[in-house]
Amino acid sequence: MFFRNLTFFRYPTSLKLDTLDAGLDECQLRPVGPLELSTRGFVSPYGRDSEALAARQGDALWLTLGGEDRLLPGAVVNDMLSRKLDEIEQKEGQRPGGRTRKRLKDELITELLPRAFVKPSRTDALVDTGHGVIAIDTSSRKTGEAVVSEVRRALGSFPALPLNAEIAPRSVLTGWVAGGEMPEGLVIGEECELRDPVDQGAVVKVQRMDLHSDEIARHLESGKQVTRLALSLDDHVSFVLGEDLVVRKFKLLEGAVDELESTDADDVHAEMDARFILMAAEVKRLFAVLESAMKLSRAEG
Repeated sequence: MFFRNLTFFRYPTSLKLDTLDAGLDECQLRPVGPLELSTRGFVSPYGRDSEALAARQGDALWLTLGGEDRLLPGAVVNDMLSRKLDEIEQKEGQRPGGRTRKRLKDELITELLPRAFVKPSRTDALVDTGHGVIAIDTSSRKTGEAVVSEVRRALGSFPALPLNAEIAPRSVLTGWVAGGEMPEGLVIGEECELRDPVDQGAVVKVQRMDLHSDEIARHLESGKQVTRLALSLDDHVSFVLGEDLVVRKFKLLEGAVDELESTDADDVHAEMDARFILMAAEVKRLFAVLESAMKLSRAEG
């Protein structure tokens, strides 16, 4: 259990989560109904065989939002609707109007939904109560906001907002590639994205390249700015940081995994706890670096 992406939201550290357990229980995932397109709710991070809806290790919480979605492709519905309209036109001599088409489409969806396949999903989240941060395993702001919304439903109030940087992140990333001073332990990797600041300007994406090369320097001299940058922290984690402050391609390196291998986990549950402890520590350390480097604003409350 290791996150692959980190989309951060920040909430006031003064907010207490004392009612979370009861809220999670009330907001458990229920099976999608025969006439529903989707349903969302919390499931156990440990899998179906566990009843625990949250994992706690110190000031870190591990939550999992589950989902069930009925797969009903629009192309299938539209094809069946078109055939239905053709039949009516042949019988009545004219094609049905807009209201009739809408009614027929709704009837088709109602007919097809109970027979549609159900696709399960899960999105993991790490709540760092010390920093007042929830990190969600997604690179999609929309998916992240959906998880925050469900936590808010469980708690009744959860004023979590996207990160707000006092310094433009792309200016910080550009400065690092240009040779500026970097936070201790942070090292530039071999991947970046550079953009011309003007609308519809050029975009350059490079991989497996020395970012201190003359070619990159020429791009910077021409005015391009770094909008995504591969980095590593203390040989423990590697990742790609975007100007949207979303962490992508998050990966624990040998320096961190070695610590996991030295732990004595004699069952699956214990091993998952050990992985969560390790990952939570690395995520919190990474967030602390980003908070300082980007001058992240604290949530008020």
